Amino acid sequence: MNKNLKSLYHIAQKQSRIIIGLMSGTSLDGLDVALCEISGSGENTEVRLVQFDTVDYSEDIKTEIRNIFAKQTIDFQKLVLLNEWIGVLHANIVLECLKRWNISSHKVDLVASHGQTVLHAPKILHQQEKFPNATLQIGDGDHIAVKTGIITISDFRQKHLAAGGEGAPLAVYGDYFIFGKKGENRIMLNMGGIANFTYLPSSMNPEEVFVTDTGAGNTLIDAFTRLHFPEKAYDKDALIAKQGTVNQPLLNVLKSDEFFQKPFPKTTGPELFNIKYVRKAQSESNTENILIHDLLATLTRFSAETIVEAINYATKNTKYGLENFTVYMSGGGAHNPLLVSWLKELLPCNFSKTDVLGISGDAKEAVLFAILANETVSGGDSNFGLRKGIPSVSMGKISFPN
Repeated sequence: MNKNLKSLYHIAQKQSRIIIGLMSGTSLDGLDVALCEISGSGENTEVRLVQFDTVDYSEDIKTEIRNIFAKQTIDFQKLVLLNEWIGVLHANIVLECLKRWNISSHKVDLVASHGQTVLHAPKILHQQEKFPNATLQIGDGDHIAVKTGIITISDFRQKHLAAGGEGAPLAVYGDYFIFGKKGENRIMLNMGGIANFTYLPSSMNPEEVFVTDTGAGNTLIDAFTRLHFPEKAYDKDALIAKQGTVNQPLLNVLKSDEFFQKPFPKTTGPELFNIKYVRKAQSESNTENILIHDLLATLTRFSAETIVEAINYATKNTKYGLENFTVYMSGGGAHNPLLVSWLKELLPCNFSKTDVLGISGDAKEAVLFAILANETVSGGDSNFGLRKGIPSVSMGKISFPN
């Protein structure tokens, strides 16, 4: 037997595994690195977050990614070069974190790498009949494995596509395994660049689990903050938006896109929700000259209302009233006090952060990919039924160090 297969077989047989989860989202702010100790699998998964750090991307890294990110026309050579470059970059970040944490790479069983999304193209967005749902994450797993010396599992979204999903959201699997609780209706709301949520019923019946993107999370707020205030990466504490007033005509047009009439579950990305999207809405609502404070207030309200409307729609046929749900927030949007206050105003739910459940909201997505890697080697038996959007599959491609 190949020595790498022997090593993988040994890892799969262990009672617990040390797995590093890596996540870089559409906000392009940096790489989340979560060192996890994971035992069990499926509904019996137990996770302990041992170490976590977010390593910020330099402006050079952000610029290189934005040159190809969510664009229909790019320099193809740059895409190819960045695939390898980001793989090496992420590998070096892993090694730097391990050194800082005083942990030998030999003690790590697996790296679970999400990669960097550069284009998300579900059929509801590309609308080309002969082509299937598609998505592309770069940051080659072989480069991470060879550079770190650790077996790496990557490219998780392709199996989801192949099994009939849209490649996102993938949070549902880890959400169900570690956050589901019998007797409590939970909504795991992640507000990254794009917002999504997982509905976890108190019955813990996997066939009742629901997951979907809702639309923009922080992506539009961040984009216009950077455009008008180049020294700011985002509207910290909503200090700019709080000075503004929501422009209702603009909000109405922003919410009129056909995406919001598409059936659930569905996914989207900055390919739709971008500066062009907002400029078009401003033109249609004659609001091109509104103050940036009012624009950011309106974009924040846009995120809040579309999240709330999606949650209302997804839960309306359940036997539980929304007052019997607890919303656990994560992602950058959980730190936006204006966005959070509007969610609380519009939803009669209890609100908290995933931190109270033992996993930092900032670390959550990286942890969830570590859980997917754990399923790849030791699980894969959980059945979510045959519904669209949540195929019962084991995800990820395996890269050996040599």
